Amino acid sequence: MRVILAITGSSGMIYGIRLLEELRKKEIETIVIVSEIGKKIMEYESSYSLDYVRSLSSSYFENDDLFAPVASGSFKFDSFVVAPCSISTLAKIANGIADDLITRVGSVSLKERRRIVLVPREMPLDSVALRNMLKLSRLGVVIAPPMPAFYNKPQSIDEMINFVVGKVMDSLDIENDLYKRYIGKE
Repeated sequence: MRVILAITGSSGMIYGIRLLEELRKKEIETIVIVSEIGKKIMEYESSYSLDYVRSLSSSYFENDDLFAPVASGSFKFDSFVVAPCSISTLAKIANGIADDLITRVGSVSLKERRRIVLVPREMPLDSVALRNMLKLSRLGVVIAPPMPAFYNKPQSIDEMINFVVGKVMDSLDIENDLYKRYIGKE
């Protein structure tokens, strides 16, 4: 399996980084792209470095590198994940704007009918964002806002993060035991 992971300029860097850590544990090939604002937010809200993110990936491309192999529809990959996904990135993908490598991969993913999972970390949502999410959902894109569940009685922020990452991995059909699954009344 080959997954392209983009980390964009939205709060919630930990979702993309934790997903990358989990994909590495499963020995899944990962190609990573981090937007310029994503780099700044990573530095601001976490103790993780871009070097750490690069070390977890199979390969890394700069967001302005439109000559990267992943910019082509002939490049084979299984899934494209944007975590966290800025509302701007989501809007560009929804409206066919491919002005950087991340949005180009989004465009390629749509035209090639590849699996796409977007993790928009924004609230409240305005009508424009909701329309764009609906447009993408109708095209088969998984919109996975990072909303932790509480039925599993999380005891830490890590458990809440793992729930979201586990749900993203579920959307990619990747087995995981990152969260306690709801089983109803026993």
